[in-house]
Amino acid sequence: MKRNGQLPDGVAASGIPAVPYRPSPGRPPGLEILDLPGLAAQGRERDLPLSASARPAFHLIVAVRDGQLECSVDFTSYSLGAGDWLWVWPGQVLRFPDGPGDGDATVLVFPTGFPTAATDVLIRDGEHVACRLIRPDPPRRAALSRILDSLTEEYGCLGDLKLEAHIEALRDLLSVILIRLVHLAGPRHGTRSDSSEPFERFRQAVEEGFRVTHRVEDYAVRLGYSARTLTRATRAALGCGAKRYIDDRVMLEAKRLLIHTSLPPAAIGERIGFTHPTAFSAFFRQHTGMTPTGFRSLT
Repeated sequence: MKRNGQLPDGVAASGIPAVPYRPSPGRPPGLEILDLPGLAAQGRERDLPLSASARPAFHLIVAVRDGQLECSVDFTSYSLGAGDWLWVWPGQVLRFPDGPGDGDATVLVFPTGFPTAATDVLIRDGEHVACRLIRPDPPRRAALSRILDSLTEEYGCLGDLKLEAHIEALRDLLSVILIRLVHLAGPRHGTRSDSSEPFERFRQAVEEGFRVTHRVEDYAVRLGYSARTLTRATRAALGCGAKRYIDDRVMLEAKRLLIHTSLPPAAIGERIGFTHPTAFSAFFRQHTGMTPTGFRSLT
C-alpha cells in the first residue's frame, strides 16, 4: 500500500528498468543456474536489488528447495515454499519485496530460443496460462528435483565434454523440466491449429507495435493478412478476437506502469499510444470501471 502519499519501495519514477540477459563470465550463453544473490547480480550494472521492480528480458524459473520466498509478478503476489516452482516470462515485472528472505532457491535463467525447437512449441502453447505458480504433488516434486539436480551437476561440469556437447546436454535436461512444468501448469489437448502461424506473427507484431497502434487493420496491412483472418486466428488460439487481444495487451502495460512507476497517467497514456489523456482515461475506465488514478490508489 502507499504510505504518506508515496509509492511503495522499489517503484520506479520514470519507468520499469529492463534487465538484459548476460551470461556469466567464462560461461557459454544459453543457460544460467543461480541462487538468489546471483540473480541480483544480473542487474548489478543497473543497481537493481531483488526488492526493486524490474522487467527481465529472459525466462526465469525459481525452484524453492527450502524456506519461504515472497515474490510478485506483475500484479500477483506469491508466497513460495519448499517444492514450489514459479515461471516468470520475458517482459513480466518481477519483484522480491523481502529480497532473498530465508528462502533457499535455485534459479534457472535462459533467453528465448535456447530450448529445443520441439520444447519451444510447448512453451508457446503454455504462454497464456494465467498462473505460472506450480505446486507439484510429492511424486512429481521428487521427479523434478532429481532432474534439477542432474541439470545442476551438468552445469558445473563445464570442460568435461566438448563445448557443443555440454550445451546440448544442458538444453536437453532443461527441456525435460520445461515440458513437465508446462504440463503441470495447464495441460493442453490436441495440437496447435492451422491458424497458429498467422496468430504467432500477429502476436509478435502486437508486442512490437502496441505502443504505436491499437487497430487490427494496421496489423493486417503490415502482415499481409485480412483483419478477418487475424480475428479468426486469434479466436482459434485464445478464444477472443484480435481487437480484444490488442486491448488486453495495452491494458496490461498500462497497469504495469501505473503500479510499478510514478509516471503521471497522461505520460503513461502517451507511452502506450494514446495521443490525448482523455482517450486513455476513457479506455481504462471502459475496461476496468475506474480511472487510472483510482486504480493506482488501490495498490
